[in-house]
Amino acid sequence: MSKNQGFSNELMAYSLQNAIEFGKAIPGKILPKLFQHGLKKEDIGKIMPAINESVKKVNSMSDEERVEAFEKFKGFVKEHVQEERDLPELPGISGKPIFRMAPFPSGALHIGNAKTYLLNAIYSERYDGKLVLVMDDTIGSEEKQPIKEAYGLIEDAFKLLKINYSKPIVYKSDRLKIYYDYAEKLIKKDKAYVCFCTQAEFKRIKDAGQECGCRRFPQDVHLLRWKELFKMEEGHGVLRIKTDMQHPNPAFRDRVLFKISDRKHPRVGEKYRIWPTLEMSWAIDDHLLGITHIIRGNDLVMESEMERYIWDIFSWKHPEIIHTGLIKIDGAGAKVSKSKAQKEVQSGEFMGWNDPRTWSVQSLIERGITAEAINEFVKEIGLNRQDITVPIEALYAANRRIIDSESLRYSFILNPVKLDIKNNPEVKEVKIPVHPDKKDMRSVEINDIYIQGNDANKYFGKKVRLLHLFNVKIDKKSEVDSIDIEDAKKMPKINWVSEHVKARILMPNGEWIEGIAEKDVSKLKSGEMIQFERFGFVKYHGKKNDAYEFWFAHG
Repeated sequence: MSKNQGFSNELMAYSLQNAIEFGKAIPGKILPKLFQHGLKKEDIGKIMPAINESVKKVNSMSDEERVEAFEKFKGFVKEHVQEERDLPELPGISGKPIFRMAPFPSGALHIGNAKTYLLNAIYSERYDGKLVLVMDDTIGSEEKQPIKEAYGLIEDAFKLLKINYSKPIVYKSDRLKIYYDYAEKLIKKDKAYVCFCTQAEFKRIKDAGQECGCRRFPQDVHLLRWKELFKMEEGHGVLRIKTDMQHPNPAFRDRVLFKISDRKHPRVGEKYRIWPTLEMSWAIDDHLLGITHIIRGNDLVMESEMERYIWDIFSWKHPEIIHTGLIKIDGAGAKVSKSKAQKEVQSGEFMGWNDPRTWSVQSLIERGITAEAINEFVKEIGLNRQDITVPIEALYAANRRIIDSESLRYSFILNPVKLDIKNNPEVKEVKIPVHPDKKDMRSVEINDIYIQGNDANKYFGKKVRLLHLFNVKIDKKSEVDSIDIEDAKKMPKINWVSEHVKARILMPNGEWIEGIAEKDVSKLKSGEMIQFERFGFVKYHGKKNDAYEFWFAHG
């Protein structure tokens, strides 16, 4: 059998298994199965068309055809043996390494940027190192500004992720005078100058590989200009570093080190007007804080080069810099962005930073995604050198492995339809397993029976198995066909609810769905994870007004 044929058979097996379990095959639920058996992240784009085609074929089958087909393909379903994945060793480890996390406080940390912080934390723990939390709260840009509430949100996220860092926290907004001191040292070394050119003028000069006229003044003039800068209007001057104006990368030529900003800062108000750029502040702090290893994204390669350039000016030892690719989360809806979420939270479109549409750490924990799963997700991605797209199902699969064995099973249905049963055998109570892998049972009282509206329409005139109960033929006057489970092997299996309460579930897209759940959910404790059978894992958030509220985690 060819390799391609083997993959096709395996794909069909998982598609059929998924459809039988959930009523229809879903690509996002099949993908993790393939990851477990050798699929590489870089192959996702290539095999997605095949997955979609397999799903389309299986979803066009009847329930009876799926069961019959699965008998032929079930041999291709492999038992998953979880492999322990670990991160590669870092270069330059000697003694006690010092790492740093450097969040910019423009909003809550989300799943994308939490990855870099977790990598620093994981390596710090591995090497028994020190982890410094530095709030990278320089003034930012007009589009990306620090906000007061973000400081607490960031600390809370690290607490939720169980990341331990040294105290006290370092705030860049408290270190402006340190940066000013080193700015003067650069000027005195003839390595920095105050430039009064407009952005357009300097770009023209830079792109031509020429020197700005401001650059030619002696150090003592620039020291005076530096003091004048503090009294100038915003946009009238900057401090630039002197580099080679013939450097092959125009972006490296005489970059800005300090700029004027009159925007109010959330911590220090209007105390400072001259603010350092990222590379200036980090070149100084990475040295003064004794940082030995810097793990940061590929988007900061230029800043890393500028840091090295400044370190060489002062003859400082270089920390190890490890760049890692950015990740895009496929299946998370719109682009995950702190700046975008900030606007939607502040406008009231989102209910807060724990709104599931922010994809913040807080929102994931509220949904029932565990810190352990996020940690495992990051380890599986590893120190990717290239930017990659990772399916959100990889996170869900990690979480499922962690919570499945402890999540008790209950029933929830949408658009409930009451069954009028013709020859009800008058079953007053049924024993239902609390979990497929546990022997414990719970008693469920039987009164009126409700099924999901979609199931009532889909299976009208057909025989189905009411899970854990009996078989019925759905009609205007539904008829019990058999109580024996053996007769139900080739029948569709559907959920039902008898004694019930109102329930609503918050979905990842921010929408609430309403239905009924069995009344035993009233015994749950807030924060408890359960699985609504054939629906998905949810986290209980307590009773609000007339309904029991849950947040959807994943299928």
